[in-house]
Amino acid sequence: MRSKLFLASAALLALQLVANAQVPEDVLRYAYPLMGGTARNQAIGGAMGSLGGDITAAHINPAGIGMYKNSEFVMSPNFSFLNNKFNFRGDQTKSKDNGIGYGTSGFVWGHSHNSRYKKSSSSAISLTINQTANYNNRMQYKGFNNFSSWSEQYVEELARNRATVNQALNNYIFGSSLAFQLYLVDTIADQNNNVIGYQSLVPLPGINGGPEGVMQTNLIETRGGAHEIALAFANNYNDKLHFGVAFNVPFFSYQKEQTYREEDMSGNLNNDFSYFEYKENYKTTGWGFNAKLGMIFRPVEKLRFGLAFHTPTFSSMNDRISAEMKVNSENYTNLPQPRVITSDELKGSNSNAGNYNYNMITPYRLLGSLSFVINEVKEVKRQKGFVTADIEYVNYRGTRYQAQDATNVDDVNYYTELNNSIKNRYKGAMNLRLGGELKFNTIMTRLGFAYLGSPYATKELKGSRMLLSGGLGYRNKGMFVDLTYVHALINYSHVPYWLADKANVVADGKNSRGNIVLTFGFKFM
Repeated sequence: MRSKLFLASAALLALQLVANAQVPEDVLRYAYPLMGGTARNQAIGGAMGSLGGDITAAHINPAGIGMYKNSEFVMSPNFSFLNNKFNFRGDQTKSKDNGIGYGTSGFVWGHSHNSRYKKSSSSAISLTINQTANYNNRMQYKGFNNFSSWSEQYVEELARNRATVNQALNNYIFGSSLAFQLYLVDTIADQNNNVIGYQSLVPLPGINGGPEGVMQTNLIETRGGAHEIALAFANNYNDKLHFGVAFNVPFFSYQKEQTYREEDMSGNLNNDFSYFEYKENYKTTGWGFNAKLGMIFRPVEKLRFGLAFHTPTFSSMNDRISAEMKVNSENYTNLPQPRVITSDELKGSNSNAGNYNYNMITPYRLLGSLSFVINEVKEVKRQKGFVTADIEYVNYRGTRYQAQDATNVDDVNYYTELNNSIKNRYKGAMNLRLGGELKFNTIMTRLGFAYLGSPYATKELKGSRMLLSGGLGYRNKGMFVDLTYVHALINYSHVPYWLADKANVVADGKNSRGNIVLTFGFKFM
């Protein structure tokens, strides 16, 4: 058992699916992507902040586009595969998944200025697309729990809202009402048959203990990705100073299918509970805009300093949610068992229930970088390699949600509480990226390392990520091919449900993700 130190309001927010679908965990989906880009960029750990000369610079430090003096076309397909391992209440579980995606692809148009009346040595413009996150995943865990039940979140919700019986039946169609309709949750009455509260029928040990308890199983499958289109401009002043700006349109597509089950393990066939199963289908789409500003300074030939600022991303989002529950309450009622009910059956005249529109603002990023180029000369073919490092600050707790309808008081209040919860749950974090390349005529070898700090404000939740990478490159006569393998080691925690009056159970996960990236392209004069 591991307790959480978050405020009770943070736990309560996860229960309010009746009004909104967003929860604090959504922050990491949009603000905590893994490394992307071309094979070259990923091979050097993503440390592209001061290096330039790669099309990925448009999405990291657009000043790097200013090093182009000719034109280039790039494509970057990739293939990923992952293994998940979870420890949930002492039980070990494994799951696998794989999929295809892409890194930075697009065009760069570079132009040299030979006129003595021009101060800039060259300028460039690029149009690119990049997959910033791949949501394809399958995670599963299970374990025995004699301490708490998923159903208790419904009891807390109904009690907190002082719900009447009619409200319990109809007002919480994605959770509590499903449970109440199927007698997973029922009323508590006084001696005069007046309703004084609610209770879960899932058998857990009482004050004196006992054999009761449930086997909990959680399966979550996700699909989709986050993508970004970037239009970048950059100038090169006498091969000393580079300035760049990128205007970006990110867009998101995410789908989650979850099946959660609790099964009675007491062996008692007359305790009014055999099992229940909850299924949820959740879809998110959205798009937004942001800007990236950057500069690269080369005080001497061998050194490059980079600085970049990524504005927050302002997005318009839409969520759709539907749910289904199946319960076998044995002999608690005279109704046939098991029984099934869906959220669609409880919508009534509100056909738009489960459809949410809102605005989201993800955190700003600040990036500093340093590169040392071996045998730095203007003739790129004579360069022998480089080492480079980036350090980045991301303010995860700065993520904010807003109601699109400012006149809807309930939505405004909900997002105010949600934003307060995010500020309590997350923190700013530092990310470190290191990489290097050695060049042997037309062949390059590369290595990289990245460490992404945990975004959680408490040490009890795990969230750090480490990536190791290596690759090869070939360049000759205007054609180039790069091949990279990236291995990500990710520690993270998943909380199946949040309770305000009990310590919450946690599934500790280790994710091992492999990514093979191929980039090929052509240079044009």
